[in-house]
Amino acid sequence: MSLATMSGRVLIAAALAAPVVLATAGPALAQANEQFIPVLIYRTGPYAAGGTGIMGGLMDYLALVNERDGGVNGVKLTWEECETAYQNDRGVECYERLKGKGPTGATLVHPLSTGITYSLIERATADKIPVISLGYGRTDASDGRVFPYIFPLITNYWAQNTAKIKFIGQKEGGMEKLKGKKIANVYHDSAYGKETIPVLDKQAADYGFDVKHYAVAHPGLDQKATWLQISQYKPDWVILRGWGVMNPTALREAAAIGFPANKIVGVWWAGSEEDVEPAGEAAKGYIAAGFHGAGKDYPVIQDILKLVHAKGKGNIDTKRVGTIYFNRGVVHGIVTVEAIRKAQERFGKKPLTGEQVRWGIENLAFDVKKIEALGARGLMPAFHISCNDHEGGGAVRFLQWDGQKWVNASNWIGTDQKLVRPMVEESAAKYAKEKNMTPRDCAKQS
Repeated sequence: MSLATMSGRVLIAAALAAPVVLATAGPALAQANEQFIPVLIYRTGPYAAGGTGIMGGLMDYLALVNERDGGVNGVKLTWEECETAYQNDRGVECYERLKGKGPTGATLVHPLSTGITYSLIERATADKIPVISLGYGRTDASDGRVFPYIFPLITNYWAQNTAKIKFIGQKEGGMEKLKGKKIANVYHDSAYGKETIPVLDKQAADYGFDVKHYAVAHPGLDQKATWLQISQYKPDWVILRGWGVMNPTALREAAAIGFPANKIVGVWWAGSEEDVEPAGEAAKGYIAAGFHGAGKDYPVIQDILKLVHAKGKGNIDTKRVGTIYFNRGVVHGIVTVEAIRKAQERFGKKPLTGEQVRWGIENLAFDVKKIEALGARGLMPAFHISCNDHEGGGAVRFLQWDGQKWVNASNWIGTDQKLVRPMVEESAAKYAKEKNMTPRDCAKQS
């Protein structure tokens, strides 16, 4: 089903005032040997493709671990859906509704929204429930001393943006060739969209390129005026920081003014099949960032097909298995399960509290050997979490749409931590001062 069709069918449902909760994978009852995971999903609204794809991948991976392994060291995984419609208030309602479920409460939460992540920071910290904003969220939460329960894992938005500029520099023939270039930043007018403006401005000053920022109002269906302004600016490159229906609309409008798709570099929320297929020929050659691979050619994806979908236990249409959003959800699932497994090493092979799982997340380390053992080599980059670093320093790979599928457009590109980390620490310190809080001393953490 196309993104446009889905959004058209569900806009009425998205207007409902209260979140809808659905039990899945065997009811999430407070059994003695179960680990409960809330599933904040958006099956409705213009961003439904992302919500269903990612959470479908997450739930399929949890189902795989139950089916293949009997759970995590004998502890079965349970979960329950709650519809947020990508709205902050409903996301908070879902969190409050589900946080106490299961024998030990919520294991952790994936808000699947930068806005919801911001809304949960103080609540979840007070409740001692980890928030994983994998590849999104509040960037300065990478400083675990100030944000002990918030984890923008693998690669945060600012770091990802430095990889984008590196990629553009490579295409131009070297970073020094960026001087004098023009880059248009077309962004979703939300907390998510605005997140990279500071680092882009900093990079523009450092490398000597000019950047102009163009806000696109939700949901992003009307962009003609924006692209007229861009045509007058005459940029060398466009960065597309879109979401949902905004993305294919942007690609069509770029084609309408004659701007080449292979000079547009999108964020990973603008790099799915649902972002390009509705745009048709206008999307061919378009490039997007990614922190995971595409396709079904990974042992873990094959296991999901054989052990979950073949048994009729899938949580998404089988046709979507192996798509960008689905694979991203599998990475969410891998991180979730391995955090539980790591925490069990310290606290025992039993249902764990959010506080205990937080320790597991802070001690996660994914090297090539571990990733291969999980059947995910090439699917995700290596990264390492600590008390101080809640990001992990993962690399970025760029993918290009060839008209039929996503293909690699680069090797893994490291991010510029020398630029990003001081900005993270400065911003986090400002937050700590505003909240009158004393950052943790990570040297004293065990």
